[in-house]
Amino acid sequence: MNTKAQKVLILGAAGRDFHDFLTWFRDRPEWHVVAFTAEQIPGIAGRCFPAALAGERYPEGIPIHPEAQMAQLIAEHDIGWVCLAYSDLSHQTVMDKASRALAAGAKFLLLPGRDTWVAAAKPVIAVTAVRTGCGKSQTARAIGRLLRARGRRVVAIRHSMPYGPDLTLQACQRFGHVADFARHHTTIEEEEEYQPWLDHGFVVFAGFDYRQIVPLAAAEADVLVFDGGNNDQPMVAPAVHVVVVDPHRAGHETTYYPGFTNLLTADVVVVNKTDSAEPQAVDACERAVRAQRPGVAVIRAASVIEGPAAAVRGRRCAVIGDGPTLTHGGMAFGAGTLFVQRNGGELVDPRPFLVGALRATLQQYPHLGREIPAMGYSEQQIADLAASVDAVPADVVVDGSPADLGRVLRCNKPIVNVRYELDDASARRLLAAIDAVRVF
Repeated sequence: MNTKAQKVLILGAAGRDFHDFLTWFRDRPEWHVVAFTAEQIPGIAGRCFPAALAGERYPEGIPIHPEAQMAQLIAEHDIGWVCLAYSDLSHQTVMDKASRALAAGAKFLLLPGRDTWVAAAKPVIAVTAVRTGCGKSQTARAIGRLLRARGRRVVAIRHSMPYGPDLTLQACQRFGHVADFARHHTTIEEEEEYQPWLDHGFVVFAGFDYRQIVPLAAAEADVLVFDGGNNDQPMVAPAVHVVVVDPHRAGHETTYYPGFTNLLTADVVVVNKTDSAEPQAVDACERAVRAQRPGVAVIRAASVIEGPAAAVRGRRCAVIGDGPTLTHGGMAFGAGTLFVQRNGGELVDPRPFLVGALRATLQQYPHLGREIPAMGYSEQQIADLAASVDAVPADVVVDGSPADLGRVLRCNKPIVNVRYELDDASARRLLAAIDAVRVF
């Protein structure tokens, strides 16, 4: 280690933190990363970022500690800088972390996304959001479908989410078929993001080393679509930046990090879910966008929910929803709840019947309503999810997560899959707005 190097602690959640390390810190001798911390994602703390990926300056790899140990780590290692490198945090939470770092004697650092962009040989449309669960992926897929109809080869690149046990196997991954899930040992949370792309016949690349991912994806594509995660900034340099806002959480477009940064750098803004949100909330979202970005193109879009209505009509329904959207995303309901309500089903409150990791999740996120978050970061969590669903007095399970839980969840009730996509008219208006910036 360079004795004059600035010691850094990276606060992360197994994604942006690893990307920032690889693109900004790893090969700069003026910085030395002492450790990562982990938050939001269970099972990350206690691992080690492997030496094989960390480079010759880190022959023992880099340890990953719980974020709760931040002040202790600063004191023990005389750390001079704390770099925040994860997303979907309220501005209040960001400044809470900054204040604790400053109180412990360290400086606080936020890296602009553009400082860590990986350039692509093919044009990139990046789709991000102001919060997790706004509908980024359905927006990204709609763009992909319309470009494919133009004869363009489209490949998706997914935001980093390496949640498996061996990071050396997750630096660069290609998914062309559901069989690849077993090959890459994916979690439910990963499959939630990849499955819908595969269902539409697209190849999706994932992992966390975009210096490997981007050239391989570009070799198969005319246009790359970056499908963002949480409300994080793009990791690949975009030719066009599309940002999605959610009127179910009106007001959040300017109060969450780094979603507000995305809004301030957007080329096109999509106000999604106009078919299910209150009209006043839709108007409030658009006013907030135009107040910050007076000249930006704003597209109002509907999120169509598809599924077999007869399967829920008159039946007691246990609903499973997208995990991150329901937990740190702050939503109490999702597409599954809306589908049941619109089609004459009865929502059963699952909260008294949750067990194991699901009960712990409920205690951590007391806002959770009548949807069970699809927590599946480990085999134990998948078992707890199945046991919880088995215990709920329902006739049918409505899977409103993007993953096909019927492949991995063994329970005593039939599972009905519900999907949501950007409607065609909204997608065409969006592509027209993108064309006004750059024609693909």
